[in-house]
Amino acid sequence: MFHRVKGMMKNNVKKNKMVYFFDEGKKEMRELLGGKGANLAEMTSLNVPVPSGFTITTETCDQYYVQGKKFPKGLKEQVDANIKKLESKINAKFNDKTNPLLVSVRSGAANSMPGMMDTILNLGINDQVVQTLINKTQNKRFAYDTYRRFIQMFGNVVMGVEHHDFEQEIQKIKDKRKVHYDTELTADDLKELVKNYKTLILKVTKKSFPEDPRIQLDMSIEAVFGSWNNPRAIAYRRLNDIKGLKGTAVNIQAMVFGNMGESSGTGVCFSRNPSTGENKFYGEYLMNSQGEDVVAGIRTPKHIEGLEKQNPKVYKQLVAIKNKIEKHFKDMQDMEFTIQEGKLHVLQTRNGKRTAHGAVKIAVDMVNEKLIDKKTALLRVAPESLDQLLHKQIDPKAKTGVIATGLPASPGAAVGRIVFTAERAEEVAKNEKVVLVRTETSPEDLIGMSVSQGILTARGGMTSHAAVVARGMGKCCVSGCQDIVVDEKAKTLTIKKKNLVLKEMDYITLDGSLGQVFKGSLGLVEPNLSGDFSILMEWADEFRKLKIRANADIPRDAKVARAFGAEGIGLCRTEHMFFDGDRIKAMRKMILANNEIERRKALAELLPFQKSDFLGLFKEMNGLPVTIRLLDPPLHEFLPKGQKEIKELAKELKVTPEWIMQISKNLHEVNPMLGHRGCRLGITYPEITEMQVQAIMEAACELTKQKVDVKPEIMVPLVGKVEELINQKEVIKRIADQVMKKYNVKVDYLIGTMIEVPRAALTADEIAVEAEFFSFGTNDLTQMTLGFSRDDIGKFLPDYLKKNIYEKDPFAVLDQTGVGLLVRMACEKGRKIRKDIKLGICGEHGGEPKSVEFCHRAGLDYVSCSPYRVPIARLAAAQAVLK
Repeated sequence: MFHRVKGMMKNNVKKNKMVYFFDEGKKEMRELLGGKGANLAEMTSLNVPVPSGFTITTETCDQYYVQGKKFPKGLKEQVDANIKKLESKINAKFNDKTNPLLVSVRSGAANSMPGMMDTILNLGINDQVVQTLINKTQNKRFAYDTYRRFIQMFGNVVMGVEHHDFEQEIQKIKDKRKVHYDTELTADDLKELVKNYKTLILKVTKKSFPEDPRIQLDMSIEAVFGSWNNPRAIAYRRLNDIKGLKGTAVNIQAMVFGNMGESSGTGVCFSRNPSTGENKFYGEYLMNSQGEDVVAGIRTPKHIEGLEKQNPKVYKQLVAIKNKIEKHFKDMQDMEFTIQEGKLHVLQTRNGKRTAHGAVKIAVDMVNEKLIDKKTALLRVAPESLDQLLHKQIDPKAKTGVIATGLPASPGAAVGRIVFTAERAEEVAKNEKVVLVRTETSPEDLIGMSVSQGILTARGGMTSHAAVVARGMGKCCVSGCQDIVVDEKAKTLTIKKKNLVLKEMDYITLDGSLGQVFKGSLGLVEPNLSGDFSILMEWADEFRKLKIRANADIPRDAKVARAFGAEGIGLCRTEHMFFDGDRIKAMRKMILANNEIERRKALAELLPFQKSDFLGLFKEMNGLPVTIRLLDPPLHEFLPKGQKEIKELAKELKVTPEWIMQISKNLHEVNPMLGHRGCRLGITYPEITEMQVQAIMEAACELTKQKVDVKPEIMVPLVGKVEELINQKEVIKRIADQVMKKYNVKVDYLIGTMIEVPRAALTADEIAVEAEFFSFGTNDLTQMTLGFSRDDIGKFLPDYLKKNIYEKDPFAVLDQTGVGLLVRMACEKGRKIRKDIKLGICGEHGGEPKSVEFCHRAGLDYVSCSPYRVPIARLAAAQAVLK
């Protein structure tokens, strides 16, 4: 009995363990210790020079919120025990008169969220400790610099005093001393600043700055827990689709100091170039500084290669560590380090954020280096991120004149109107493309950055907030552009060397690959994909089972789609062919016709246009299937809306404008999406179906004679009842037979339908008797199943997403439990009747990775998406197999 009770007590202690010292953890514990804590523990086990410390678990953060933002029972005691262990390990104590302990307090969730949550450095300093530091280091300036930094961070993060209030205080002293940089302030200046900061805190909060390190620590832990649900952290998780996490861990780590003079410094480095993926050491550092100076962009740092000249021994050690850590974690590492009086310390490492270009190159290179296998490489690249590779670049032929140059922080090109605040970016981006221009960005700018085409900053390096966030979003970014002066209040951008002033709403162009800034709106060109990208796509094709087609209506789009690896056209919307020049005139004549004879006459004018388009599509897709949807939208969409256009059309047709308006009124429907459209048009006006099928089959017959391998698939839209398909199938077969007889050519073609009406999904077994393929039109299927209008959902969708009624816009990400259930049902019913029925999806969901994964699980044969999303779908289909 005694042994049983003893065992239960042991298990209970383990169950309630809320704090782990770095030597108690390992990298596999990231869900519990957060990414930062798990990696610090792993580096400790690898004998990397990591300052000692401990981690409060993510589960503790969860309990903090469950218990109404109160520390769980026993947390303070476990923190005390680990502080004693830390004090013993490094021979320093809080408030000690000879060797005082100072610590950093940092967040760290299981998923990396750089800059989104809070950090406090130099905790433990107070009026007594600052004097001890002076006596110990004989460096009064260092002591007061450390003290003022702590008060500023603690006052802002923990006590809620605005950052700019502290900046105003430091600016007053810099102005009085007539200096530009913080490093030019003397020890006495900083001592005065400490006093002014404390006065500011008392004035704003009505509370005194706490001198007791233990109180400082409890308040800081609570602040880091609180930052898990700050607006920027919530926005980051939403934008990056991070779900299911319990909260943030809190890492308490002994401080090391990069601001003890020119033999000390701090930096951020990557084991490979995160922008290009090149296997070359990459990073930045600043001597006589602390970490926030580098990442916040307050001073523009030096390239890491400069450290080799400045301190060869430390540089060599740093290179050896980055090689060791990358080899161990088998991924590109993002490391923070501090040099304290010539001694190197690594503060953290994590898998580095990278551009899509960088991700592809790193994945391919690491396979070639035998660090990882192909499967791992494919899972390393986020399908959505491939959008970055498809970004346009500035047209080399454009007349360019560089007005300023900064750092190439994130590749691609951007054109837009200048805005100076995140709020203004959100406002203007609703109607115009914008470029966000800032002195430096901060986490509060996240939403503004997300809606901007690109970001330009006057300060900050390649690892500044602007650079890291822009790369993660796939946004073009030029940072650290010292040629410019940004005045947010006056809303002006001054290019000093050019004596040029640009104002809000002026156009500007950025080249994030070269770090160049141009006045005005320059032309952009499509990217050219090859090399590592092609290799990764080939690997994806080895594993995926889904075929990938493209939605394309014209030969140009079909050509692009095939270049991106499309294996056919999954949706050609014939109505898109009718909106140009002479075509729209003939289409309008057909709609306004008084009888079938006039209608057929107008359709005869449209026939050559339709046929010409199909000839182009079939040629581009030689040997691949082309699914052509017969006319789908309601007819009123083709009629003119404005008085001027109506008068011009009336004059041409020799009718009155009033007559055209009356016809338009007669065609108007209360709910046109559920009205006279799709197969209903073909049933009412079979001559429309006849003309379209004639155009398809004539093009197919002519090209077959020319030895072009044509594979037409004729799709009847909006079928809800099998009788509708039977009606249209009879017309299609009759005309197809007539054309093939005329040309004396046999063309193999398929007849199928879109499953977009819920009834069609429910009766798919009946429809499969007549249909040789199903293509799920998930845009309309979502609309009809959910009862949401695609055009009006924007009025209430933000509230639905905010209140977690829907996790994602159901028109962007397939509703798998509702609409998905209908898709699965239709697949099962269809295959039960016709084993070889071809199943695909052609809605916007066809290029969305989660929806592609669903299509794989549901057993579809292919997905079809826009040409530029074909690579995304190819990779997502491979990942669906590998997952």
